[in-house]
Amino acid sequence: MPRYALKIEYDGEPFNGWQRQAGGQPTVQAAIEAALARLQPGPHAITAAGRTDAGVHATGQVAHCDLDRDWDGFRLAGAINAHLRPLPVAIAECRPVADDFHARFSAMERRYLFRLVTRRAPATHDRGLVWRVGHDLDAGAMRAGAAHLIGRHDFTTFRSAACQATSPVKTLDEISIETRDYPGGQEIRFALRARSFLHNQVRSIIGTLERVGAGAWPPDRVAGALAAADRAACGPVSPPQGLYLTGVGYPDDPFAG
Repeated sequence: MPRYALKIEYDGEPFNGWQRQAGGQPTVQAAIEAALARLQPGPHAITAAGRTDAGVHATGQVAHCDLDRDWDGFRLAGAINAHLRPLPVAIAECRPVADDFHARFSAMERRYLFRLVTRRAPATHDRGLVWRVGHDLDAGAMRAGAAHLIGRHDFTTFRSAACQATSPVKTLDEISIETRDYPGGQEIRFALRARSFLHNQVRSIIGTLERVGAGAWPPDRVAGALAAADRAACGPVSPPQGLYLTGVGYPDDPFAG
C-alpha cells in the first residue's frame, strides 16, 4: 500500500487533542481519518509525530497514512482538505514516502513555539492563540532561568504525573526567548527543540519561566527545581492555547525541496 506523509496545520481550540478517543470526542486525528474514509471507504489509522493536548495548535505536525492506490501528493492534499471543511485543519503538504517512513519513530527532533503576550487588555484577534498575562516579564531573567534546562537531564519535575514515558531523562537542545512589539504590550516567543518531549514538559517549563520573569522566582530556583526531580517543585503549568508544534525533523525530510 502506498504511504504518504502529511504536513498538518490546525487550530487546537475546538479539539480534545490530537489522538482519537472513545466516545466520539472531537480530535484532529479523528477528523483526518474521517476525511480519508470519504476518499477510500473503510477504517483508517494515521500516525502522528506528536500527540498534542487539547487546545494545543500546530503549524508543522507530521503524520503518515497508507492508501490503496497511488495519488499525486498535491491532489491528495486537496482532496483531504475538501472533506475537512469547515474544520480548522489543513493538509499543508503531502508527499509519497517509503514504506519504512514512520512519522513518530523516524523523527529526529520536534520543535515547539510558545506565544505569551503581556498586556492588561484581553487578546482579541489572538484570542485562543496566545497566553495573555496582565503584567510585565523580564526576558533576561527568563533566559537565565532557561539556561539551567539546556542539555540532558532528569525532567521529572517538568512532566505530568500522568506521563507514560518510560524514562524522565531527555535532552533539551534549545530554548530561545525573543521579544517583539505587540499592541498595548509585548509578545514573548519561546522556541524549544528536542528529539522528544515528556507529557506537559513544554507547558511546565513555560509556566515556571513566567514566574521567573514576573520576579516571583530567582533564575537559580529553576536549577533547584530541576535537581529536585519532584513534580511538586515545578511552577504552575501554562495554559495550552499559546503552544504550537511547529516542525518535525527527519534524516530524509519528505518535505525538503
